[in-house]
Amino acid sequence: MRTVRSENVSEHSLQVAFVAHALAIIQNRLFEANFNAERVALLAMYHDVSEVLTGDMATPVKYHNPQITHEYKQIEKSAQKKLIAMLPAALQKDFRFISDDCDCSKSDDCNCNKEEKLIVKQADTLCAYLKCLEELAARNNEFICAEKRLRDVLEKYRSIQQST
Repeated sequence: MRTVRSENVSEHSLQVAFVAHALAIIQNRLFEANFNAERVALLAMYHDVSEVLTGDMATPVKYHNPQITHEYKQIEKSAQKKLIAMLPAALQKDFRFISDDCDCSKSDDCNCNKEEKLIVKQADTLCAYLKCLEELAARNNEFICAEKRLRDVLEKYRSIQQST
């Protein structure tokens, strides 16, 4: 899609980190959760790191059908593994958290948990929604469908949160 203002992966990742950090703090203070907000921010900073090798793919294309989604996820996993393998062996374990293959059920595997990753996903969705609003405010109507889809996703997240 054409954008009025371009955005790079670094800018996007930092915005997601800010939002994810805030969401974790909100969960902790208002809903008595116990998230490590700094850890959530770190996960968010690296959440799209595979795009260093793969480049970005537009969300409507990436999720056009299940087969494309599956194949692109495999490409992302391969890029994540390649990035980790590029590090000196002594550092690889410290960066395994960037891999989607990281097993959150094993506490010693990569020091992550599914709830933290969900906060990052929610922050990523919220930032994408804000990008849509920014584009729509600049009269870029190519974002109408994306805005509606993301609003629906955010509503689902809200419903899940309210039921817990």
